Amino acid sequence: MKPAELRDKTDEELRELEGELRDKLIKIQVARATQRATDTAQLPRIKRDIARIKTILHERTLGLAGGAGAAAAVVQEETTA
Repeated sequence: MKPAELRDKTDEELRELEGELRDKLIKIQVARATQRATDTAQLPRIKRDIARIKTILHERTLGLAGGAGAAAAVVQEETTA
């Protein structure tokens, strides 16, 4: 899932999506452990999506609306001040 798609969602939708992805991750891990997994390439993809969601939620709690670009601007301001 692309970060732009995730940024368009509300906090509630992101938390719900994170829960769904965590459930899917557990199911895939169980299938892999019992040697029934068919598409193990989904594991890193799902983990990455969960990390993206958590990053976006954290940015919102910090008030960084623009994401990485805004964070870089804040760091640059602090170094010049």
